[in-house]
Amino acid sequence: MAGGVVAITGGTGFVGQAAIKRLIEAGWTIRALTRKEQPGRAGVTWVRGTLEDTESLFTLCDGADAVLHIAGVVNAPDKAGFEAGNVTGTHNMIEAAKAAGVRRFVHISSLSAREPDLSLYGASKMRGEKQVATSLLDWTIVRPPGVYGPGDTEMLDIFRMAAKGFALLPPRGKVSLIHVDDLARLLTALVPAHEDATAQIYEADDGKPGGWTHSGFARAIGWGMGKRVSALHAPKPLLFAAAYGDRMLRKHKAKLTPDRASYLSHRDWTIDPARRPPAALWQPQIDTRTGVKETARWYRAQGWLK
Repeated sequence: MAGGVVAITGGTGFVGQAAIKRLIEAGWTIRALTRKEQPGRAGVTWVRGTLEDTESLFTLCDGADAVLHIAGVVNAPDKAGFEAGNVTGTHNMIEAAKAAGVRRFVHISSLSAREPDLSLYGASKMRGEKQVATSLLDWTIVRPPGVYGPGDTEMLDIFRMAAKGFALLPPRGKVSLIHVDDLARLLTALVPAHEDATAQIYEADDGKPGGWTHSGFARAIGWGMGKRVSALHAPKPLLFAAAYGDRMLRKHKAKLTPDRASYLSHRDWTIDPARRPPAALWQPQIDTRTGVKETARWYRAQGWLK
């Protein structure tokens, strides 16, 4: 069905921009939600609105062949903020898709949905998944692990530390990782209806068995920059103390919140191999060592990294 119209939320974000690029290359036309004016772009029609604005969501979906729902709230000062962005916003998108007669619905969730008791964020992502799973649409849910790549700001701090020869990390644990372009290729592959992908929850990564230890990933970043990195693991109480300090200093702009500290303290954020997408549909192409080297090079070119 390539050549049809995809309605996208979160298209101005890190993952969304990569997905739009891949979808256009695959022959799709994009209709993307945006809060503010965006520069013109071939193949993209911007629709002004928010996840709370049901009228703009219907406009976004009207005449589309599929919905790719990427938008969500990663950081919020309280439960209500997560609920509004990840639960109510998802509900509104589902209702807009139904009203517009769109059957295909690809939803981007998070590995945190597997552990809803750990954080408000994870609990809200789990409730968002339940909205999708009971929607009666032709749905697929994707739970990305840690996403990195050129343009990312979330992992920029660890690259900056690695450039100085150290990395302050959460308590010891394991994570899975995926390059943003590999994730964008997966989302592009899922947009058309696939019988095998209907009502499936996929967890995708770089293909590394067992994932990465936190320190192993930090050393891989150092390798990509030609640096030897010393990994320092923060004890859980210290991580929470830093989170409360960040909240006091930066208020609602804090990046390390107590909720995120709880999430980061979990020992195993690796994907479930049984939930990998079928190899015939998608396989990762970017080795993480190569990917972090490319990402560091991009950061330097932008002046984000010395």
